[in-house]
Amino acid sequence: MSRKPLGLFGGFGIELEYMIVRGRDCSVFPVSDRVLSRFNGSLSSEIRRGALDWSNELVLHVIELKTHGPAPRLESLPSLFQTDVSAINAFLEPQGGRLLPTAMHPWMDPSRETRLWPHEYNEVYEAYNRIFGCSGHGWANLQSMHLNLPFADDREFGRLHAAIRLILPLLPALAASSPVVEGRPTGLLDSRIEFYRKNQARVPSLTGSVIPEPVHTEADYRREILARLYRDIAPLDEARCLQHEWLNSRGAIARFERHAIEIRLIDVQECPLADLTVAAAVVGALRLLDSAEVTGPDPRRFFPTDALSDLLTRTIRDGEYAPVPDRSYQKALGLRPDASATAGAIWRRLAERMSGDLLDPVWHAPLKTILDRGPLARRMLRVLNDDFSRSAVMALCNRLADCLSEGRLLDA
Repeated sequence: MSRKPLGLFGGFGIELEYMIVRGRDCSVFPVSDRVLSRFNGSLSSEIRRGALDWSNELVLHVIELKTHGPAPRLESLPSLFQTDVSAINAFLEPQGGRLLPTAMHPWMDPSRETRLWPHEYNEVYEAYNRIFGCSGHGWANLQSMHLNLPFADDREFGRLHAAIRLILPLLPALAASSPVVEGRPTGLLDSRIEFYRKNQARVPSLTGSVIPEPVHTEADYRREILARLYRDIAPLDEARCLQHEWLNSRGAIARFERHAIEIRLIDVQECPLADLTVAAAVVGALRLLDSAEVTGPDPRRFFPTDALSDLLTRTIRDGEYAPVPDRSYQKALGLRPDASATAGAIWRRLAERMSGDLLDPVWHAPLKTILDRGPLARRMLRVLNDDFSRSAVMALCNRLADCLSEGRLLDA
């Protein structure tokens, strides 16, 4: 008997990806299969660890920790993830390894260092590698948090999808953590998303504009988005192993098989407390949008994709300093228009409107750090202070790995 789907904000699925690196120099250490084998007793691509699951990813130097199904509340999750981070670090330490956070390794050479997962489920990874070539930053060097939010029916799906579309362009202003690639600053705070939006250019429909189209029912979504993806990939996917909902690579994708929308545009942070703080702020903003009273035509439902994509381009580059002068966008968020608004200012205004029901006090202090001192990428650049020598970047990586092992934010 199938379980009744959860309603809006009735549960939260969290997935966190971490790099495995060598402790002495923070270079990538491709041993995720060893970790999973050690804790499972035999090799498996996914293992159950109490309230969390651990699983492999495309490459051997990345491991994913995720909730086993939807969690009823976010507040209990930082300690659960932190406990499992400690367990993995305790296993890796005698081997000279440790976990490293952030969304991109700052000097990895993917053409030389990529090691694809060679075990169970490998046929899917090999298909991606054959079609797109996965020895690049957009495949082998990117770590994110996925936030899964449930819906019970078409009506709730349409409401949630419309709200998520509006929030997606603001996410780098809160969560960017990838300002350095190949040892150099890229000029972008969120380099991961920039690589992500281009990594499947051979089949452009898979990613689209990153911002999903304004679609409000399952039937329309399957017809207007999924059917097109399956058709476009078919000539390159003779084994038909990619004809699944996860082929969709937009910044938020519908997972009808589990009655959820998965948000993919959040860079992983320096520790689970920071990740879950970002998740709580995003959920609070979405609940604000969903609860807003609208008279007349709802501006949220059909907000132009191009305008949202343009804003995302600005926040990828400038994060919280990105200008957001669009009056219609601010009004769609339920805010009084301000021509001088920035993405950071909009997050502060949204946070001020979140009551105790929308943002538990446990998140107030870490969110204040992020809003006052910028997303992690900004704080990383502040620590580096224009010194991008290998020794300086390595010192920052060790400091970030310490933040992860100790469960604290980088306070630069």
